[in-house]
Amino acid sequence: MKKIILIVFGAGSMSGIVLAASAAKGKETFGQCGVCHSADTDDRKFGPSLKGLFKHAKLANDKEVNEKNVRAKINEGGKGMPVYAEMLSDAEKDNLIAYLKTL
Repeated sequence: MKKIILIVFGAGSMSGIVLAASAAKGKETFGQCGVCHSADTDDRKFGPSLKGLFKHAKLANDKEVNEKNVRAKINEGGKGMPVYAEMLSDAEKDNLIAYLKTL
């Protein structure tokens, strides 16, 4: 009789793989953002540095740092930042946020 081995991954096990793929695509999208925002230093360019963004308590607009508020800022722009609501697809925004979480 042959034994069948079944391996089951928990939700947390696979999420890192999905996040890595999304973050890699988000890094490509960040190329447009990198003109105005630093990703690897605290230096301010035209806009604030995004290094460690999801480790901060507040955004520059004084709102809590969470996916909803970061997405709203991407969509609405403001203070010199273009409106990206129509320029980026929802998937690109998802990937971008996944990348920002790695900074």
